[in-house]
Amino acid sequence: MYRVIIVDDEPVIVRGLSRTVDWEKWNCEVVGTAESGQEGMRLIAEKHPDILFSDISMPGLDGLSMIAAMKSEYAGMQVTILTGFRDFDYAQQAIRLGVTRFLLKPSKMEEIEEAIREMTKRLDEERALRPEGYGKKDGQAGGTAEDLEDGAPDPEEDSAGNFIVKNALSYIEENCTEKLKLADVAEKTYVSQWHLSKLLNRYTGKSFSDLLNHVRIEKAKRLLEDPSLRIGDVAEQVGFLDVAHFSRVFKKQEGISANEYRNRL
Repeated sequence: MYRVIIVDDEPVIVRGLSRTVDWEKWNCEVVGTAESGQEGMRLIAEKHPDILFSDISMPGLDGLSMIAAMKSEYAGMQVTILTGFRDFDYAQQAIRLGVTRFLLKPSKMEEIEEAIREMTKRLDEERALRPEGYGKKDGQAGGTAEDLEDGAPDPEEDSAGNFIVKNALSYIEENCTEKLKLADVAEKTYVSQWHLSKLLNRYTGKSFSDLLNHVRIEKAKRLLEDPSLRIGDVAEQVGFLDVAHFSRVFKKQEGISANEYRNRL
């Protein structure tokens, strides 16, 4: 049976979907529910569902980033959004990221069942095309990104991956002077550290540490234009706690020392 998770911060909707839909009719079972986005993400990571019904306008949650994360990390999962957020551009972006249906609250049972019909149809078709044993290690019908590691991403996964990497790079740029770790960026983009590392390598050809160092050195080059700043001051302002480490990274990236770079300005 296909595994279903329902996430919504309105308990009446969670209970309603869980109890009123004839899930067995669609060869489905509800394996978990959550009433917050954070709880929902943890549940998805634990249960690896085939189908997700979720709101995207919940407190403390960036809906589009969550969708991108789910479609990128859990490539085989089918997603239907239930929301009161009436924005056409937002809906279009969600669909480009791989959402199966975007339903406005309050949704009719006919709309919900049509969404289930389409999602189970896609899962049936995907199951028929996948090699034997694909995605079975965690009990799900669809595959995780780990299953797809050696293959080219499909268009939906590619769109989601691009979206995540752009958000990650923006966050690195904005916070490069802090004690930034891969875990911090992964948390902001709603994916695991392992998956974010894979995406960064796939789309940029660089590791997280290389990207962070690149951003810091580019910022350092701008600061070096100010002769009142010592090399140690520049290193500290761009996030390096050790001047010697800063000097090694600068020379590795630019081919010359920070002092030599400043003297050429």
